[in-house]
Amino acid sequence: MYETTTLKEKLKLFGFILVPILITQVSMYLTNFFDTVMSGRAGASDLAGVAIGSSLWVPIFTGINGVLLAITPIIAQLTGAKSNNDVPRKVQQGVYLAIALAITVVLIGAVVLNPILQAMDLAADVRHTAKFYLIALSTGIIPLFIFNTLRSFIDALGQTRISMTIMLISLPLNFLFNYMFIFGKLGVPAFGGVGAGIATALTYWLVCIIAFGIVYKIRPFRGYGIFSQWVLPSIKEWWEQLKIGIPMGFAIFFETSIFAAVTLLMSGYSTYTIAAHQAAINFATLLYMIPLSVGMALTIAIGFEVGARRFDHARTYGFIGISGGLLIALFAGAVLYIFNDTAAALYNDEPEVIELTKQFIYYAIFFQLADAFGAPIQGALRGYKDVNMTFIVAFTSYWIIGLPTGWVLANYTALEPFGYWVGIITGLSSGAIFLLWRLLYLQKKYMARLPRVSK
Repeated sequence: MYETTTLKEKLKLFGFILVPILITQVSMYLTNFFDTVMSGRAGASDLAGVAIGSSLWVPIFTGINGVLLAITPIIAQLTGAKSNNDVPRKVQQGVYLAIALAITVVLIGAVVLNPILQAMDLAADVRHTAKFYLIALSTGIIPLFIFNTLRSFIDALGQTRISMTIMLISLPLNFLFNYMFIFGKLGVPAFGGVGAGIATALTYWLVCIIAFGIVYKIRPFRGYGIFSQWVLPSIKEWWEQLKIGIPMGFAIFFETSIFAAVTLLMSGYSTYTIAAHQAAINFATLLYMIPLSVGMALTIAIGFEVGARRFDHARTYGFIGISGGLLIALFAGAVLYIFNDTAAALYNDEPEVIELTKQFIYYAIFFQLADAFGAPIQGALRGYKDVNMTFIVAFTSYWIIGLPTGWVLANYTALEPFGYWVGIITGLSSGAIFLLWRLLYLQKKYMARLPRVSK
């Protein structure tokens, strides 16, 4: 990151940060995309099992990842304030915290996984796939959390192309692993949907090892000496990260878990309905990587400017992100509408699954519009370290407004499973509107706090 003065310079720098983040996020999500699509080719029960497993795992992963992502605004503000000597300690404590959180997730999962799956009304083969998909995937949780901490450090320095390179290296290998373990190729037994969990865990180990090597050997990261003088774990340091990360994690958890909750509530419907719902969510979430990347870029840019106390420049980046969100909303809706048939056919060749998927995608168009507008605003707020209000809004809009509305519509109207999607749309829309108000209020507050440093 570096200071800019004109709008043109900001747009250039923002694009320089954003494009690699976008490619990285799409690449990371494509691991889940490959899991879903390739499992669907193995059979409808494999697709449904991976769908249930993903619905349990993704909210946990994204919620904990929100805690790990707190490193990004912390490091961005430190570098903006030119306090580089504090960076190694923060990153090391972040790695310690990542390991502790990963171990906690694995231990809790070992206790609660069977009871949760037994409580769900699932076919035996679907339950088997979901269980062992998650067990296989859990072997890669520790390296995944470490990688995300190191990636947050890398991105906070504006070196987002490095994260992009790591993911571009790992993506074809993940595809190969899926091919081998799902379908039983190259001398490996066919594990079906469970093989997707094995492939994903191997990919997590791969990206962690590469990230360690880059931070240790490549400039400018090696100049910080992240691994040269290790300090002991510090609960106080962990708490400083957790104060920012916990609200971030819960906000992300509440957003992603509503989709998981809907999938679980739909477990009483047919396997075809579950598979079609998951396919539509999978494709729409792939498009969501665009506004999510805008939000992550805003966290870096705004965090840097706030650390440098250039609040007027931080506000300009916020407006850039909001404008980009509006354009992205239109683009994403058009893509979903135009490629409806193509997207539906990617996941399964059963005519009933394809037809149901097409119907779900039409609803996905509308919630995508709200999500594409809200995600950049959330990223901007995180750049200010304003995370508590985002947490409250996420809980209220998704769980107090969205999910109850969807449940009523699904159970008491002719919409049936599609009613849950209408509820999601309602929750996302209300949350995006309030977060916009919060960002405008915060920008005004910061501008009034101190005189402008530059014009």
